[in-house]
Amino acid sequence: MTRFSKENHALFLLVVGLLAWLVPGAGHFILNEKKRAIIIFITIILTLGVGLYIGSIGVIDFTQATALYVKIAQIANPPIVLLLGHHTANISYPVYGWPNEIGQVYTMTSGLLNLLCIVNAVYLAYLRRTEIAGG
Repeated sequence: MTRFSKENHALFLLVVGLLAWLVPGAGHFILNEKKRAIIIFITIILTLGVGLYIGSIGVIDFTQATALYVKIAQIANPPIVLLLGHHTANISYPVYGWPNEIGQVYTMTSGLLNLLCIVNAVYLAYLRRTEIAGG
């Protein structure tokens, strides 16, 4: 078995983390965890979709007076959320009351789930490298 240098391994971990952020489940997919990748993709996309359906696109608004933890959790979502946030910055999409709060909870939850899956994919890639290297 081939041994990986530390530089190549660090680059591989970075690629796994970046892919896992770009497309939910992609980090697990390149690690040949295909069933897990499909489950992650469906779960995160459905959670994000439900949040956008309940609260409309207006729940992703990085310019208005939203709590900082909401913005941080929503940024952990795939990059499409950043594009939607850029789109909503120029146009007002008012959302009030319960739909706003419930939509924010769902979009925050999908972002935090994505963050956990990114960390898990990088950790699995790290563990696989140490098993190959023998310690």
